Amino acid sequence: MEAPYDTSRAPGAGTGADTVTPADPAAAAPPVRLTVRTPDAMRELGRRLARLLRPGDLVLLTGQLGAGKTTLARGLGEGLNVRGAVTSPTFVIARVHPPLGTGPALVHVDAYRLSGGLDEMEDLDLDVSLPESVVVVEWGEGRMEELSEDRLHVVIERAEGADGPGPDEAAAGDDVRDVSVTGVGHRWAAAGLSSLMDLPGRSDGPEGADGRG
Repeated sequence: MEAPYDTSRAPGAGTGADTVTPADPAAAAPPVRLTVRTPDAMRELGRRLARLLRPGDLVLLTGQLGAGKTTLARGLGEGLNVRGAVTSPTFVIARVHPPLGTGPALVHVDAYRLSGGLDEMEDLDLDVSLPESVVVVEWGEGRMEELSEDRLHVVIERAEGADGPGPDEAAAGDDVRDVSVTGVGHRWAAAGLSSLMDLPGRSDGPEGADGRG
């Protein structure tokens, strides 16, 4: 069975993933690039990424409609062990998922209709302390960077040339995504992002629902 994760392919140009620049360029972690072949694998990537997160972290998710941003966020919620299923917050702009244990809350934001900035986030009147939470923002690039000098940029693209020769392979290819994970700031300089490249492709891999956001 082909591994759902393939770290040999890099996302294509035009996403801005390679142009993310922190105030101190030396504090940027090298980007991690991998190919995610199924929606379940995207959720597993979110669960693995959640292991590296801590209170106060900001994660910006970038990708076209249907690229897999909400699916990744769902995996983050599962990995952080928060209450409630993570779904698209499009109509509410932001949704807070309290922790079921001792970990941080997850604040899941859809910034598509926001102009950006800390003041606008505060105007949402979220019943949670942002510095004590993990904040995940879909459509956040170019809008929410000022929330934190230390942040994680995740760019998701549909892979090019992923279709197989037959109808079954082509349908499977529709789910293939190229993902780039870039840490900005001293927080991510030695945070272990390279561990994401060790994600196994198991025949008994993660199971679960499948949506892509």
